[in-house]
Amino acid sequence: MRSALILICALGATCLSCAQSKPKSWTNLNALHEGDKIQILEVDHQAISGSFQNATEDSLSVQNKAGAQTIRKQDIRSVRILKNTHGLRNTLIGAGIGAGAGAGVTAGVWESNGFLGNKGDGAAVGAVIGTVIGVTVGALSPSHPTIYAMGAP
Repeated sequence: MRSALILICALGATCLSCAQSKPKSWTNLNALHEGDKIQILEVDHQAISGSFQNATEDSLSVQNKAGAQTIRKQDIRSVRILKNTHGLRNTLIGAGIGAGAGAGVTAGVWESNGFLGNKGDGAAVGAVIGTVIGVTVGALSPSHPTIYAMGAP
């Protein structure tokens, strides 16, 4: 059981390090094209969604129902691209990874004559538990990428 706990901690640390992404610098806005759908979160937590117009060194312009707006860089907390969401894809990937990891871990630590049966039964139980966890993580993973975050270089 102790080796299973160590394995789970090692896998968790690996997943967390993979989740860290590149800095979300203001220069990333140069990759946007006019008309791309974006969402701007201001420092006062107000969200503005609309079509990207342009970005300069100190401001960002967006077109929405209220008209054209120019927002100063110092007032922007983050900018996200509103692409098609991949919620179903993320959920299915999470389910697959969770099932595989759950089956592998429990098969590795399950005793041959465990209270529910042999190692195959243990792997099945682990796969079910891993699938539930994987579906939850996959469904909750963000689907709109953040391209700028305040404080990034």
